[in-house]
Amino acid sequence: QVQLVESGGGLVQSGGSLRLSCAASGRTFSSYAMAWFRQAPGKEREFVAGISWTGGKTHCTDSVKGRFTISRDNAKNTVYLQMNSLKPEDTAVYYCAASLYSDYVGNRKDEYHYWGQGTQVTVSS
Repeated sequence: QVQLVESGGGLVQSGGSLRLSCAASGRTFSSYAMAWFRQAPGKEREFVAGISWTGGKTHCTDSVKGRFTISRDNAKNTVYLQMNSLKPEDTAVYYCAASLYSDYVGNRKDEYHYWGQGTQVTVSS
């Protein structure tokens, strides 16, 4: 079992930056692949970025490539999402997720077994 708590969301102007953090409880954090998803009002929850248990594999969706970076610190049981050059279309609730498939970075919701409660990111134009 792992519990996930996101932080770092907020209101930012277009072109600005935010860093989201996801703190995990449990001794086995380092064995999980981790990911960030987001859900905008009226839309499906979508994959943003993922990272394998060692950090050696990362993957992000095309719309955020070159702007967002996912990383993790297993010593701190934390995964991060650095978001730069934010756009109004990035506005959403951002969710942290953990997968038991430790070395596989999936992009489907059903590949992730634990979820946080989410943190709101709002980008104003």
